Amino acid sequence: MTQPLLTFLSAAIWWVIYSSAVAVVPALIVWLALRWLEKTPVVFNRAYMASLVWSLAAVLMGGLAIAAQHGQAPGQSIFVLPWVRASLVADMLLGAWLIWWLVPRIDARRVKPTSACMAVALVMVVAMVIGTAIRR
Repeated sequence: MTQPLLTFLSAAIWWVIYSSAVAVVPALIVWLALRWLEKTPVVFNRAYMASLVWSLAAVLMGGLAIAAQHGQAPGQSIFVLPWVRASLVADMLLGAWLIWWLVPRIDARRVKPTSACMAVALVMVVAMVIGTAIRR
């Protein structure tokens, strides 16, 4: 009884630790993009918090996508499955919503939804470029 519980707790702790380390790069991209798009400073620690929650969800969705690839033929793209593409769109919508909801400007106004969408698009472009460079 205690072995599965300890395994689950250990996995959850490492999930949070790795996601918090991974969230630094998207937070920098989001912070720089929002600073440039909004033309006013934004709060970095809130950009990091939004990126952390977003990366926790992305790691969870990525784990589900890896588990879904289990029955696929070797070398076949994971993006062939329609629900994987839908989960990627849901992940992007979640990221845009989290950035819009959690990241304020210095004047205590919310960032524009279009700026949040552009920041998410920049993060996804960087992630796709890194992902394709690693795969080769």
